[in-house]
Amino acid sequence: MSSVRHFFGSIGDTWDGLPPMVRRGIGVVALVLLILLPFAFTAGGSFIDNATRALAYAVMALGLNIVVGFAGLLDLGYVAFYALGAFTIGWFGSSFYAQVNHGKGIHVGVTGVVGTLPGVHMNFLLVLVLAVIVCAIFGVLIGLPTLRLRGDYIAIVTLAFGEIIGRVAINGDSLKPFGYAVTAGRQGITPIDSPDLPGLSEFGPLNLRPWYWMALGMALLVLFVNFRLRDSRLGRAWIAVREDEVAASSMGVPLVRTKLLAYATGAAFGGMAGAFFAAYLNTVNADQFEFSFSIFVLAMIILGGLGSIWGVVLGAIVLSYINTYFIPNTFKSLPHKVGLNFDLTDLSFGIFGFLLVIMMVLRPEGLLPERRRKLELTEGIGTGEAELPLEVTVP
Repeated sequence: MSSVRHFFGSIGDTWDGLPPMVRRGIGVVALVLLILLPFAFTAGGSFIDNATRALAYAVMALGLNIVVGFAGLLDLGYVAFYALGAFTIGWFGSSFYAQVNHGKGIHVGVTGVVGTLPGVHMNFLLVLVLAVIVCAIFGVLIGLPTLRLRGDYIAIVTLAFGEIIGRVAINGDSLKPFGYAVTAGRQGITPIDSPDLPGLSEFGPLNLRPWYWMALGMALLVLFVNFRLRDSRLGRAWIAVREDEVAASSMGVPLVRTKLLAYATGAAFGGMAGAFFAAYLNTVNADQFEFSFSIFVLAMIILGGLGSIWGVVLGAIVLSYINTYFIPNTFKSLPHKVGLNFDLTDLSFGIFGFLLVIMMVLRPEGLLPERRRKLELTEGIGTGEAELPLEVTVP
């Protein structure tokens, strides 16, 4: 156990000990390699597919990390924002509302065949902005009932919100305000418009490179916003609320605004990733929005390290590849080799739970922990394990 702690701790210490110019240089080289990475693999191959999904999961995990890791507000209904973002592109980027404008459709910023289809079709970047706005509004709405709550009670309210959105997704085909169904129920909304952006080749199932670059661009944008927020006055207020809400309030931190901004910001990033996933998967299906997805994203930030930006990115990539590559491909037939009649895909969430248990035992602060949390869990600060002086000299 100590060797595991030493290995991961040495990585963080080595990085922190590098001069700023060296770290910037390493970052630039890594960015160039990430941009050129798709050219080393088949355009429609599984590697680009897995990498694209991992980047999209990283965007979603970074959003949840703002709520849970920065502000300390346990959110078990994060799948709701995935659903809202996906439905946003389903409403404004498909032929779901084929009867609007007398069947002629509404088209904003789209060209080619999509510009002639019935339904509502908006440019993908505009849909992303709409998804951010819609999810930010709902993030505030979910935050309002939790303003006077703490701990487990917040988790219960957010869990209920996620389940409500999931039920609406399944039964929304019977809800018809203004004569239009809210969702397509279990039938799903398909197909979804593919992005059409200047400078990138056609987005399609056989050419995943544009999807990868778009996911990479989203991840870089969210990373930039995360770092700026963490180091801002608002970020310090979130951390103060996480550490001690009463003390933060007594020091002048506006709790209502601080909490609502955390919910809204985290929800906005989740909606952005949800819209991307819907376009990438070419469908918005109610069966995608289950409670297990919220736990899956939460496991990413716990694995990487609560409050640690780079740790969350690492956790998202690790769990994404375990879910999309190692379990269904590499280790799928492993039970059959030892005489067991099942596939590892049937135990995927059990495997994630086992990994979390191992992490809590070996490295509870995460793979790449935040500095403050690392001190609390490894140096005994705030845990009652710090060494006390053996003698007290009284003058």
